[in-house]
Amino acid sequence: MAAGHVSDQLPFDVETVISEATVLEKIGLLSGKDAWHTLDIPRLNVPSIRFTDGPNGARGTRFTAGVPAACLPCGSAMGATWNQDLIQRAGVLIGEEVKVKGARGWLGPTVNMHRSPLGGRGFESFAEDPFLSGKLAGSYIKGAQSTGIVSTLKHFVANDLEHERMAVDVKVTGRALREIYMLPFQIALKDGNPGAIMTSYNKVNGTHVSESREFIEDILREEWQFKGMVMSDWYGTYSTSDALNAGLDLEMPGPTRWRGIIADLAVSSRKVTHRTLDARARKVLELVKRCSKIDGVSPVEGKRDFPSDRVLNRKVAAESIVLLKNDNKVLPLSADIDEIALIGPNMMNGAYCGGGSAQLDAYYIVNNYEGIVSRLTQHRPRTDVKIHYEMGTRAYGFLPLLGQTVSTPDSQIGKLRMRFFDQPPTVADREVIDEMIITESTWQLMGYSHPRISARFWTDVEGVFQPSESATFEWGIACYGTASLFIDDQLVIDNTTNQEAGNTFFGKGTTEKKCLLDMEKGTSYKIRLEFGSAATTKVIKPGVVSYGGGAGRIGAAPMTDPESSIERAVQLAKRCKHTIMCVGLDKDLESEGYDRADMNLPGATSELITRVLQANPDTIVVTQSGTPINMQPWVAKTTTQVHMWYGGNESGNGLADVLFGVENPSGRLPVTFPVAIEDTPAFLNFESERGSVVYGEGIYVGYRYYEKLKRSVTFPFGHGLSYTTFFFSALKVSSEGAKFKVRNSGSVDGSAVAQLYISPAPTNTISRPIKELKGFSKVFLLAGEEKEVFIPLDRLATSFWDEVLGCWVSEEGIYGVYIGESSVEICLQGSLHVDKTTTWSGL
Repeated sequence: MAAGHVSDQLPFDVETVISEATVLEKIGLLSGKDAWHTLDIPRLNVPSIRFTDGPNGARGTRFTAGVPAACLPCGSAMGATWNQDLIQRAGVLIGEEVKVKGARGWLGPTVNMHRSPLGGRGFESFAEDPFLSGKLAGSYIKGAQSTGIVSTLKHFVANDLEHERMAVDVKVTGRALREIYMLPFQIALKDGNPGAIMTSYNKVNGTHVSESREFIEDILREEWQFKGMVMSDWYGTYSTSDALNAGLDLEMPGPTRWRGIIADLAVSSRKVTHRTLDARARKVLELVKRCSKIDGVSPVEGKRDFPSDRVLNRKVAAESIVLLKNDNKVLPLSADIDEIALIGPNMMNGAYCGGGSAQLDAYYIVNNYEGIVSRLTQHRPRTDVKIHYEMGTRAYGFLPLLGQTVSTPDSQIGKLRMRFFDQPPTVADREVIDEMIITESTWQLMGYSHPRISARFWTDVEGVFQPSESATFEWGIACYGTASLFIDDQLVIDNTTNQEAGNTFFGKGTTEKKCLLDMEKGTSYKIRLEFGSAATTKVIKPGVVSYGGGAGRIGAAPMTDPESSIERAVQLAKRCKHTIMCVGLDKDLESEGYDRADMNLPGATSELITRVLQANPDTIVVTQSGTPINMQPWVAKTTTQVHMWYGGNESGNGLADVLFGVENPSGRLPVTFPVAIEDTPAFLNFESERGSVVYGEGIYVGYRYYEKLKRSVTFPFGHGLSYTTFFFSALKVSSEGAKFKVRNSGSVDGSAVAQLYISPAPTNTISRPIKELKGFSKVFLLAGEEKEVFIPLDRLATSFWDEVLGCWVSEEGIYGVYIGESSVEICLQGSLHVDKTTTWSGL
């Protein structure tokens, strides 16, 4: 039953359904009906409920040829705002987007940890600190669920790398689990009360989390008193009896692989009791009943894109941007300047989101170039300002998609025609079974189905390519399945006969196979890609999720001379006083399915930065990524530096608002930017080796590690500058919290981010970090204004996890209290007296 018809159903009583449903009907409830829906039981008035990805937007039911959506800034961008109220408002927007897509369950947010800068999915999560992550996640959930929808907190737990993520066994101490990896879930549960939790793909200490009674029943349900539903990640169920007995309620996606007739056998053979079956079905039914009462859910997948949504999205993007350096007060720029140089690959590439589940077709994208140009020309004609652009260097993981240079055979610009067949290309006069028009030149067919098409099918992707210039073009194709590219009916790339495993498409696809072709501007070239579904692939890769349907991409770009490209950028910077350079990563370089090999910027980017800075030392360097990048050695030469993340629809406008002073920068780093990857806590044990990874750094993740080892960093956790200054005073500490005053001592309105850290008592009986974040507050102040701020403290503030006692312990002693503008810039110091040692458990 489609989600839009849920409201037409008569209400149902959960216990009545459990008493009247057959064993097979109950089992049917415990797995998805398809990729995004739960199973309905029409005779008992139980409807089907739709879920939708992902953490930064509601994509709907299709990866390809779906309905566009609002794309919010990524998780680390939201972490950089340090603004719980703003993130709660963003959650409301997510909730409304979920409903307009006909869905009632949202698969977000993500609160895994930034254990290493190399984690492919790090951009989805908020921070390297569990307290900051948990607090922001709780606010996000509260906002989303205020619209009625159900939030699914994920991925529980220790899903912090992509390498062999389905098979890897995370070896981690109980203390590190509690204080670092489980803590953001604990805080988000307490603050946000999500309706569902998604288990992670990986094992922890020998057992897959989706099969762990300790994690699901003992901790989530007993200790933390979680009342919601527990679901698997997509294809993250690995057993029948073990998962059911552990407490995993819902296997996703459907149709089932582990339940169905196998679960019926498990019940009849008493491997799973009827009581357990009823308990699992009850949780699914409770969620379905809750979701069935949601008002305002669209009967079809629709769109919003309201002006108020754009304003909010722009605000989040702007507040996430971090001013790292402003030594010569180059910023903010005046919008009245008459000439400017815009340099770098991330100026034009529109890196608005990371790759994988977070990726979606946005309503629109404002890239950095467009945002800056819009600000410069807002109150004057375009001809009144000289705007120069040079890319400087190619910097992408895969060749750029074809974009507006391609059209369908019937001339729909920027699109391709995809025709589906149930027979391979070797069969003459095949019948066209289905057809769709795809935007861009990439497709992901997870969830695609047709009554006449099995798992093994073929498509022809067709269109007309018109080169933007006369040049030698490099073409590339990658696929999860098989693919052969023909141009003007000539085979130019064969990615069917011999295939090499690569990182594309959640890590299951091939490498990008390439060729060079001379092409003339003004000439139309017929392109056809013969694609075989996932079932035709020759690539075998263990430990990787096998999504159905298959996927592919076609990319092309004119060849350029690297030296001349950089030199043109250098000469432009030399003659333009005002120069902005945007460089960084994108969704091909940071993605679910694979981790980064290193922290380096791609290609010749570092050389470009170095040489442009030599030509113009006051160049404004804007770096863009979802996780830390290597800034050596050029960072020592910058005077003006900004870091932005994947900022969603309004990414470019958010950047322009900060650069031109419309928004006073208030972003603070939610992660430490280390000097080198060799300095990071997980350097020696990041990837899976023979099926396991050891979290050898224990609780010393992020700034906890760097401070303990007294290791210098490029930019510390919590760092960020403003166009004004702040003065902190009058600290008073009690067991309830810390009270102090903050004054805007500059001439510009702005927001201070007060960060509260606690250091251990000298009498503590266990090794602890130098200090830990235990509170924060973002305070807006007019120029000259002073406000009193109160940051509450709870029992987590002084507690550690005792593995011997199996509970939290707060030891008596005198603890240090520090109020700072970052983890290293401390403004006020005080102390907190704990008179008595106490133990506790629960939320």
